[in-house]
Amino acid sequence: MSNPLIMKLEYGARLTDNDRAVLQDLTRKTRRVPRRSDISTEGERPENVHLVMEGFACRYKTLADGRRQIMAFLVPGDFCDLHVAILGEMDHSIGTGWGCTIVDIPRSAIEDLTAHHPRITRALWWATLVDEGTLRAWLVNMGQRDADRQMAHLVCELLVRLRMVGLVSDGSFAFPITQDDLADTLGISGVHVNRVLQDLRSQGLLEWKSRRLYIPNVERLMAFAEFDPKYLHLKRRKNDERVLSGTS
Repeated sequence: MSNPLIMKLEYGARLTDNDRAVLQDLTRKTRRVPRRSDISTEGERPENVHLVMEGFACRYKTLADGRRQIMAFLVPGDFCDLHVAILGEMDHSIGTGWGCTIVDIPRSAIEDLTAHHPRITRALWWATLVDEGTLRAWLVNMGQRDADRQMAHLVCELLVRLRMVGLVSDGSFAFPITQDDLADTLGISGVHVNRVLQDLRSQGLLEWKSRRLYIPNVERLMAFAEFDPKYLHLKRRKNDERVLSGTS
């Protein structure tokens, strides 16, 4: 089975066979997190780093009145909390309403990677910068785009991220997320989510059936969403091998 972490980090650095072997060994022991469960809860002291291997997870916060805001979706190959082990406590929760498979990675293992594997370290830096770029894109999306384009933009992003780890087939991908989840992500009502999805469907931009999203024409959807994948940083800088080896 392909390893989503290796597939993703290949975009951040030119990994060697030894790097891949190290990452494969790191992700060998997995565990299943059931539906409607937290991986990390706001306020707890984090000890391990968590990596999604299968399924979806999300970052979220819950207000005093019970309202929830989803701030990020985490897909296979994504670290939930790469640097959080240095913090005193979690400032948000990470959970899965849909079930997922994760790896619990001790903080010491991450420290060993960064001390002895420069290409993996570079790839981890890259992954962190992509997370920051994605957050900026979400802020712009929520602040400046209408709900139909917000939805289309989110679908385009997930398409690209899932394609990176080999989970897109013929313009479609598994989509266990509910309309209530989408409402908590976009900051709109569930009724509005349903209306937006029906409108996108009537325009022939997407289909959602049997927990799977189908995109008939990816270019059309991306144009409608004004989607530019630049913030996902899929283009590697030139001469990155020289930087890693210390040559000029």
